[in-house]
Amino acid sequence: MNAVEINGLTYCYPGACRPTLKDVSLRIEKGDFLAVVGNNGCGKSTLCKVINGLIPHFITGDFQGSVRVKGLDTLSSDVGTLAKKVGYVYQDFENQIVRPTVLDDASYSCLNYAFPDYRERGRAALEQCGLKDREEEYVWQLSGGQTHLLALAGAVSLSPDVLILDEPIAQLDPMHADRIYAVLRELNEVHGKTIIVIEHHTEYIADFCRHVLLMKDGRVQWMLPTREALQRVDELEDCNIFPPQVTQAAHRLRKLGRLPENAPLPTIVEEGKTAFSGLRYTPRKTPRPAAPTAAESAVSFRDVRLSYRSVKGEPRTVFDGLNLDIRQGEKVALIGSNGAGKSTLMKLMVGLLRPQSGTVSLFGESIGAKKAEDLARYISLVYQNPEEMFIKDSIRADIAYAMQVRGIRDWQQRTDALLERFRLTAIRDRDGRLMSGGQMRRASLAIGVALEPSVLLLDEPTANLDIATRREIIGVLEEMKEIIGTAVIATHDMQLVCQWAQRIIVLSGGRVVADGTRDEIFSRSDLKELVGIRPPEIFSMARALDAEALCYTIDEFTECFQEEKEWKN
Repeated sequence: MNAVEINGLTYCYPGACRPTLKDVSLRIEKGDFLAVVGNNGCGKSTLCKVINGLIPHFITGDFQGSVRVKGLDTLSSDVGTLAKKVGYVYQDFENQIVRPTVLDDASYSCLNYAFPDYRERGRAALEQCGLKDREEEYVWQLSGGQTHLLALAGAVSLSPDVLILDEPIAQLDPMHADRIYAVLRELNEVHGKTIIVIEHHTEYIADFCRHVLLMKDGRVQWMLPTREALQRVDELEDCNIFPPQVTQAAHRLRKLGRLPENAPLPTIVEEGKTAFSGLRYTPRKTPRPAAPTAAESAVSFRDVRLSYRSVKGEPRTVFDGLNLDIRQGEKVALIGSNGAGKSTLMKLMVGLLRPQSGTVSLFGESIGAKKAEDLARYISLVYQNPEEMFIKDSIRADIAYAMQVRGIRDWQQRTDALLERFRLTAIRDRDGRLMSGGQMRRASLAIGVALEPSVLLLDEPTANLDIATRREIIGVLEEMKEIIGTAVIATHDMQLVCQWAQRIIVLSGGRVVADGTRDEIFSRSDLKELVGIRPPEIFSMARALDAEALCYTIDEFTECFQEEKEWKN
């Protein structure tokens, strides 16, 4: 029996000039693990909201065709009935957390259905999702990854046959991302759940999913076994879906004539060991520019201690005796697992938080007595959620605001120049909260640099973006290198770290556990165990072929790995 059957589905949102889904017919087998991929606006999330009945029961519109889940017609079944068949974890999963303690939240949906064993169902779901020992904790004591697992447990507690997750690892470090997918694999293989994920991280698709569904312009282009799907590199890239780096590298090497034309492309590192076995590593001919040295300090921390008050238990200590210097002119990446203290460190720098003891200094002067607004001319923070930076009804007004209130004479000309630099001129009158993810990121960066701060801080600048938009933001950051003196980025995006940062600071438990260049950081295997960080897949591929190899991008890999005859020449 199929888990999901869709026939001739066409759907148009109210007021839209054209349908979002167009004549979709689809069969998803019971027990499948399916990845739904496609570029922004192709209809992925809309399709999934049709499967769980939100469309058309809560989100109206023009609905044609039929959708059946485990034999139930979604049109004739109410959302409450469908929720016991289809569990849904949204991209903004924090909005699904409604109760103060972990067990209360996991069992809440079962309580609403008046199940007499609602607490037992909640406990079972927590155990399935790896949160068995967290039952009595408050939800705000959980890390980001644990909170995501709690949202999943709330859906699992109703024992649905189908589980849908929209971008399940978008905001997570690699360690928590691995844990999420390990739980999904167990739910699929041990408990027989049909899993559907909307996912851009194709390396996880290669490792965990059985089939891939490609959507384009509201239609199903194809649904194929994962290995076969990821071979279609050109077609996927045309839709801004980028196969695993191992696959992309093999595809490029095949075009260069270094791999056989008819051999299948590898999709994981283990397959790459065989596919690339005939290549030899030679170091890059153009070494990376060295980071500036011996510069004066831009931001310094001396014996800084900070703790948060807690409703339950002792206050949570984030930093205890932190000592750190960020020098002028550096491009620094802060990395570490969720909850390591990255965002807190940035809030200390801009005066949004004050330490219980110790000193935070900006260009040699303590900021302890200064107001946050007085520091804004020298240091600026771009938030992880860009919509938090929009306070006006247009992007132009948001960019101009800080300059206007400080009486900068040429604020109008500077505003227009920023709109042009960040490719926002055509949408300057649009409300920032109504723009696409990439547009919102570019706009928040423009707001951050409007006062031309000496130090720019960016908190997860590529979070929640598809791969194509992430590449665009990385390109913008590259362009900004010339106009930003000192920049610090907190991120889980290791590709961004490797392409952009000159210095990497690794935080764990509020301590600096490593500090150095990308070669120094990613060469240390102990950091993966301690912090859960992971270099880009292409780096792991290169190291699997040669223990001395240091390749962080596909360009570097294809430059450094050559056929035996090329190497000898």
